[in-house]
Amino acid sequence: MKIKRIVANIDTQDTTAAKRFYHDVLGLDLLMDHGWIRTYGSSEEMSIQISFASQGGSGTSTPDLSIEVDDVDSALERVMKAGIPIEYGPTDEPWGVRRFYVRDPFGKLINILAHI
Repeated sequence: MKIKRIVANIDTQDTTAAKRFYHDVLGLDLLMDHGWIRTYGSSEEMSIQISFASQGGSGTSTPDLSIEVDDVDSALERVMKAGIPIEYGPTDEPWGVRRFYVRDPFGKLINILAHI
């Protein structure tokens, strides 16, 4: 058996609320829309990973999702322009990533990062 994909599912009664954050701010494409479920992602090849953590590193809370981007400062600019509060960072971590935390419309803690 070969795992082809891992999908994070966030429970909400308002599936349209994801559009502003995941599509408009982060730039993910709407890949599937059945009304009751909307899936955002990228047509580019992505790695399959699932992490289990006791904390988020540097004394932070464990994020619900980690989203790796090619330019964390550009992502930060888009988040700030959208008026979304930054919960942590931006900071360069000792393990080689630059990152910041925000909350999505559903209250999930999102770790936006890039390797440096």
